[in-house]
Amino acid sequence: MSERRVVITGIGCLSPLGKDLKSTWDGLKNGRSGIGRITLLDPEPFDCKIGGEVKDFNADEYFRVPKDARRADRYVQLAVAASKMAMEDSGVDVEKVDRRRFGVMVGSGIGGLGTLEREHETYIKKGPKRVSPFTIPMMISNIASGIVSMEHGLYGPNMGIVTACATSNNNIGEAWRIIKFGDADAFLCGGSEAAILPMGLSGFANMKALSTRNDEPERASRPFDRDRDGFVMGEGAAVLVIEELEHAKKRGAKIYAELIGYGVSADAHHLSAPTPDGTGPAFAIEMALKHGKMNPEDVDYLNAHATSTGLGDIAETKAIKLAFGDYAKNGLLVSSTKSMTGHMLGAAGGIELIASIMAIQEGIVPPTINVENQDPLCDLDVVPNVAREAKVKVALSNGFGFGGHNAAVLVRNFE
Repeated sequence: MSERRVVITGIGCLSPLGKDLKSTWDGLKNGRSGIGRITLLDPEPFDCKIGGEVKDFNADEYFRVPKDARRADRYVQLAVAASKMAMEDSGVDVEKVDRRRFGVMVGSGIGGLGTLEREHETYIKKGPKRVSPFTIPMMISNIASGIVSMEHGLYGPNMGIVTACATSNNNIGEAWRIIKFGDADAFLCGGSEAAILPMGLSGFANMKALSTRNDEPERASRPFDRDRDGFVMGEGAAVLVIEELEHAKKRGAKIYAELIGYGVSADAHHLSAPTPDGTGPAFAIEMALKHGKMNPEDVDYLNAHATSTGLGDIAETKAIKLAFGDYAKNGLLVSSTKSMTGHMLGAAGGIELIASIMAIQEGIVPPTINVENQDPLCDLDVVPNVAREAKVKVALSNGFGFGGHNAAVLVRNFE
């Protein structure tokens, strides 16, 4: 592999904790929950009535032509908003770079579920002639990547990888790989999701995947806690600008961190359950470390996928022990920021990589909140309840998806 180095120069995000990086990170480091009773729809018919919503979002503010926002599913609107923030944060002037070498890889685990629900209802009530001609392009999971490229006029490699809840990590990791290979100099990359919808809530709830701690929303997402009863759905978007180092330096960009490793693997085990022994995720972690030329003990912080499900948190603990050996319990700091954001599905890995980058920037490891009785089978230092000051030079973010998809992304302080 070429020695082209890749750095992170722009961050954009919207989450249940806020509509930008500042408010999201402030919530994470202060252990604030973004979970509440669902307001995007009437939650009363559903077993799970709570979620992590992006509040007070006005898509018109982010599109060049406001009417285009109305021809975009909510997940696309969030992706465009996050991409605009990332580009502004990076300070890149697209008129001064080779736009053929500036790509976009923004994915979604579920895509335009809201559009599908709405247009299906139109079909049932009014017949096929009344279904919107925008239905298909609004619904498909690759369209966010396409529209982001149109909004910014970027002609480089363009894809939207779909790997359920590993989506963001795969889009960021494969964009990194393309830059390393020499086929692009920069990317907007990450993920977006807006699935707090009747079908989303029904489907996950009937799998027994969602928490029903409806009377205590802020305490419902509790990774690694013995009394966890499922995850809480969140929504939002996270998009990064990543660049080849010399490209970034040439334009005087500020650099948040260096992207140094990426690992991928499959469980080849079950539709939705993880491999009980953790071998699949461990292999992805080991690959990321190998790419980054890092030993396990070089990693200071691991942002876990840990969703607050019974099987998942235990399997990930085993994976971490397999990959990190004795260091997993003696020095490695591990936390799950899903305890505060809920599970943002295809956007989760993006938000969690941002949390890892900010831990490097500020020397603060965000906590896992709601750890009241830590599961003895999750016997790691999960930074319970309160953030911790720590020197973080190297951080790893895990992302795992239905279908057995595993992806780990490794970042380090830039030197």
